[in-house]
Amino acid sequence: MAPNKTKKNKNKKKKGRYGVAELKTLGNDLLSSASNINNLPLLLKFVTPSSPPHHLLESLLSLHSFFLPLLPTLPSSSRASDAKGAQDQSQFIYNTWLRSKFDELVKSLVEVLSSPRQQQEEEEAVKEVVLDTLMEFVKVANGGRFHSAIYHRFLHSIVHSESSVEFLVDLLAAKYFKYIDVRYFTLISLKKLATTLEGKDPSDDKSENADGADASQLSSSTERVIHNIYYTISRVPPPGNSDNTSDLEMWSRSENENKQPSGDVNADDKQLKPDKHDNNVLSAAKIAKKMKLKFTQAWLSFLRLPLPLDVYKEVLVNLHQAVIPHLSNPVMLCDFLTRSYDIGGVVSVMALSSLFILMTQHGLEYPNFYEKLYVLLAPSIFMAKHRARFFQLLDSCLKSPLLPAYLAASFAKKMSRLLLSVPPAGALVITALIHNILRRHPSINCLVHREDEVVEGKDEATAANSEDAKVSASQKSGIDHFNYGEPNPKKSNAMRSSLWEINTILQHYCPPVSRFALSLENDLTVRAKTSEVNVGDFSSGSYATIIGAEMSRRVKQVPLAFHKSTPSTLFSDTDFPGWTFYYKETSEITHGSDESADKDDQNSGKRQRVE
Repeated sequence: MAPNKTKKNKNKKKKGRYGVAELKTLGNDLLSSASNINNLPLLLKFVTPSSPPHHLLESLLSLHSFFLPLLPTLPSSSRASDAKGAQDQSQFIYNTWLRSKFDELVKSLVEVLSSPRQQQEEEEAVKEVVLDTLMEFVKVANGGRFHSAIYHRFLHSIVHSESSVEFLVDLLAAKYFKYIDVRYFTLISLKKLATTLEGKDPSDDKSENADGADASQLSSSTERVIHNIYYTISRVPPPGNSDNTSDLEMWSRSENENKQPSGDVNADDKQLKPDKHDNNVLSAAKIAKKMKLKFTQAWLSFLRLPLPLDVYKEVLVNLHQAVIPHLSNPVMLCDFLTRSYDIGGVVSVMALSSLFILMTQHGLEYPNFYEKLYVLLAPSIFMAKHRARFFQLLDSCLKSPLLPAYLAASFAKKMSRLLLSVPPAGALVITALIHNILRRHPSINCLVHREDEVVEGKDEATAANSEDAKVSASQKSGIDHFNYGEPNPKKSNAMRSSLWEINTILQHYCPPVSRFALSLENDLTVRAKTSEVNVGDFSSGSYATIIGAEMSRRVKQVPLAFHKSTPSTLFSDTDFPGWTFYYKETSEITHGSDESADKDDQNSGKRQRVE
């Protein structure tokens, strides 16, 4: 152990003797003459994550200039045995040694990119130069073709990095994702990384982990890798129009060269094996034809992973806009989306957008869609972050004229019941939704006003003349047959109920709510002169929007806090149909008191107000 420590200390001392000027001299000597080849290993020692930035950049500049013209002549690892018999022994050994040093340089560059540095400014400057150098090697190190092995190693280091990768991925996206071949091999590599990660955790239950309930059981390293994969794949531009020449720009130069392609066929491009003798196999046109397929495969492989809850929600929010329109077959997402929709709560609300697109545009059949949508109607939905999109989709889902009457009645009645517990902004959007449902489905207009029912099971004439019928009718007044807690809209008895809750908001404490309900009161009687309400105008409302609208509103008449005429009763007879208010006798209230108190009560009056 002692000799090894001594050797390491000597290397550190030797490394510390060199400054930027000395490294520049070593690089110039290496480039000027092959006799100074021993400077190569020395310069490689400074390309490490722990090296000072100026030393690293000076060494990298010399190494980049040295290796760039030699790369087409260096043998690959897979061709070493064949090249040994074809070349001179000494020249082959020299080239093999150079190849090993180049591989060492690539490994060091990947380590620098994936390792954090002490100062943020130094980290960004160094990583930008190192990334440019590495991508230059990717461009020319495979005989003019895209070197997918080096690029895959680089993406592997990004995905498994323990530090933040946002700056590096954003830099890669800004400078290189505009090239179609870079996007193509990025999707291939991310698919392989996601598939490998999925194979490491075969015991994970995708359906349980999908909703984030078991996300805490994921190891921190696995969760970090999933975050990095998502951050990278979400920055890859989707497949564009193949006719647009700006989308077909290549980073490699294989389409303009007539060189025979090298025999190094990596695992990343196995799909290109049948055409490995075709010089134009990596042309932009052929890549463009396969981009949509690779985009689909990469996303499907990622969605099979046990996503953490925060990643899961972000995926569902962006899926319908950033992913579904660019898939080769969007119906392949039906399992993922239906599983998400069955979870309930906020996750179901987020999955509704993508599922609605599959149902309306791609012919997906989901028999329990409306039952699940009915369950989502709860007071908590009016505080959700993405409630605006949910209400607009809810209005679209209830627009079909083929919707059964019981289903339309159930949705209208449940939303009507929610009027009693939601914030004012929620009351506005509910009123608009109910108004649209009543206009689209005239068969449920009976819910607007329903007379008291007579006794069931008896003839009407007999029941009208019997005292029992009168008592029963008075007892049944005010009874709502709607079952709010029933999750199945078919069993909710909504068709036997009425929308009495809407009448309550005519006296709502928030003036915009009562005014809006009053303005829609006559819409159902004059259908020809009115139209449906745009739910989008109310779906994103809040207390702030209501207060802002009220403050900017011009008030013509100020409400006063007194009655124009003195009220004779606290409640009128029409306020509570079916209820009777009466005063109790004084003797019933003061039963058991002494005789003097009874005399005083009899002298004071026959009735007494009950507090």
